[in-house]
Amino acid sequence: MITRDGLDQIAAEEQARQAEHKQCIRVCTAAGCLSQHSNQVKEALEAAVAEQGREHECQVKGVGCMGLCSHGPLVAVDPDDVMYEHVKPEDATEIVSSIGKEPVERIKCPTDVPFFSRQEKIVLGNCGIIDPESIEDYIAHDGYQALATALTTMSPAQVIDEVLRSGLRGRGGGGYPTGLKWTTVAKAISDTKYVICNADEGDPGAFMDRSVLESDPHRVLEGMIIAAYAVGAQKGYVYVRAEYPIAIERLKSAIRAARRAGLLGRNILNTDFDFDVELRLGAGAYVCGEETALMASIEGRRGTPRPRPPYPADYGLWGEPTLINNVETFANIAPIIHRGSDWFASIGTENCKGTKVFALAGQITNTGLIEVPMGITLREIVFDIGGGVPNGKEVKAVQTGGPSGGCIPAEYLDMLVDFESLKQLGSMMGSGGMIVMDSSASMVGVAKYFMEFSMSESCGKCIPCRVGTAQMYNLLTKINNGEATYRDLELLKELCDLVRNASLCGLGQSAPQPVMSTLRYFEQEYLDKLIDGPLAMEPAEIEEQEA
Repeated sequence: MITRDGLDQIAAEEQARQAEHKQCIRVCTAAGCLSQHSNQVKEALEAAVAEQGREHECQVKGVGCMGLCSHGPLVAVDPDDVMYEHVKPEDATEIVSSIGKEPVERIKCPTDVPFFSRQEKIVLGNCGIIDPESIEDYIAHDGYQALATALTTMSPAQVIDEVLRSGLRGRGGGGYPTGLKWTTVAKAISDTKYVICNADEGDPGAFMDRSVLESDPHRVLEGMIIAAYAVGAQKGYVYVRAEYPIAIERLKSAIRAARRAGLLGRNILNTDFDFDVELRLGAGAYVCGEETALMASIEGRRGTPRPRPPYPADYGLWGEPTLINNVETFANIAPIIHRGSDWFASIGTENCKGTKVFALAGQITNTGLIEVPMGITLREIVFDIGGGVPNGKEVKAVQTGGPSGGCIPAEYLDMLVDFESLKQLGSMMGSGGMIVMDSSASMVGVAKYFMEFSMSESCGKCIPCRVGTAQMYNLLTKINNGEATYRDLELLKELCDLVRNASLCGLGQSAPQPVMSTLRYFEQEYLDKLIDGPLAMEPAEIEEQEA
């Protein structure tokens, strides 16, 4: 059975093994780069190293996401501190030959740019650095040290107190204080408790959780084990959508490796703590991101939500107290325990501590995965990190929070990015999707797109969501086609209020949000499409005309 000293020994052996190679070529093997054949690039680099007889001095390593997805496949060379972009297999020989000499300028990717320098990586700290399929590599980078600290030097109450003092809030969208949720589950009286990692990432344009699981699965597992120790759980589940095959395979590999190492199962790290984890694959239903629907799916039932209370912390999986956090929340736990709550709380704003991972997409120069401190402005993200809008166009809006979020116009780009500020603007943080739209975007079309998504993903259990989203979609289609009247627009607003206040779960309650935010900031685009004309007529004026 492995002990804390055993972890130190594994780390030392792996560091010594890696030190045998003077150079390391890191190749991104996350989904974005793999879609551009980075696996072939890796094979070509390995062949080039062998052909040049440099196997003993040069290591080729597959790693996770390096962030700048739009420039993939990405390759980094250490210790030369060189990154290459848009790499093809035929570039391999030239790259290997250049190691220790002048870099290959035609494919060199500058790293002294705001995209890299303006980020602050905690969750993504290992991404692009370690081999996601090697537990030894994770341990060599302080992996499972936080777990060892928690199990051998801290009580469950002390672990929860550390999370509370860190100020960490749930990164799944709601922003509920993580430590408070853990406290509730810990206080629940039961012989059986569960921990669930919600990896059912379904927002259009979002790929944060997928990238973390593909790049650093042990970080998530370590967070889950620490959480289980803190709340008194014995069993855990990772609920991940089946559309993430790479993440699933790496999670499976990580769970097997952790079991072999004695980090999952019985008597973890030679203590009396037992905990194990299983995977559950979701069929892609967006509603299963809602915690009660997710639990129903794990139990083998149809994934539909139920009214709350009771909340999962009191009555969750199979009626037992259950802790549910998302991938990014769990990925923050080990660094907090390892480096201390004061360190984490020093990052961000007064009410929003730490960092946030975003999937930056849309009409933006640098598409990819970023991690920034809470309190950064939208302008800094879009123009400094994202490189601005291509082709000389202007930013029209930034959509955050997916189908549950809203569209923020360019005039508010200097607003801080935190839970409260985005809510004031009629949007939300969500799990971290951020889509930039340029001046060519139709905001009515954007609202229609998200409403179609919500309508299609509605489970149909409650009438306000099932019928309301369909009627709203029909009205948006009518407006977009230039066939609607002012009365239709007023009916759309009434439906927004009804669906938001009468739906059973978060899907229906937040479905009107994209419509409401576009009406709030871009209502003239709706009015311009009405057959009544572009003037914002009052209902009384319309009745007078019809009479």
